[in-house]
Amino acid sequence: MSTEHATADGLQPVTSLTEFFRDSVDAAMAANHLVLDSQTSHYVVCLLTLFARSEDFYETGAEGPALRPLALMLADAADARSQDERNFALQRVGDVALFVAGFFDDFLHNAPVGIGYYVKMGGGAYSTLAGSIRGTVRGRVMGEVFAELGAKFTAMVDV
Repeated sequence: MSTEHATADGLQPVTSLTEFFRDSVDAAMAANHLVLDSQTSHYVVCLLTLFARSEDFYETGAEGPALRPLALMLADAADARSQDERNFALQRVGDVALFVAGFFDDFLHNAPVGIGYYVKMGGGAYSTLAGSIRGTVRGRVMGEVFAELGAKFTAMVDV
């Protein structure tokens, strides 16, 4: 990326956040020698674009925006009243785990709950979700994406 249009503080404005993340994900995949299905990489780009807005990443609670622990999110999935609610909760666990592990890897090395926890929780959630939606309309569209994210979770964290 060229820095000729960077601001005085080093920030570089972009016209499309989605295109920025697409270019970044493609470059990181190439650097890490990771091959993903195009739908899976598109999902990751969309996730990054979505979570660039803090209100989509954090949950709003009585004390303001906060990030619930993954274990509580997983408990929500286990206690869900419907299969759709359970699947949404599993997807949220995978998405949040991937985002946190990918962006806050350095912080997690010194945290009480380390990177391995996020990898197991996120990869497991995506894999469970892939199996759960198998045979459904959503499964025909997204099943392979979630299966690949579950199987390649550690590599995706590096991306």
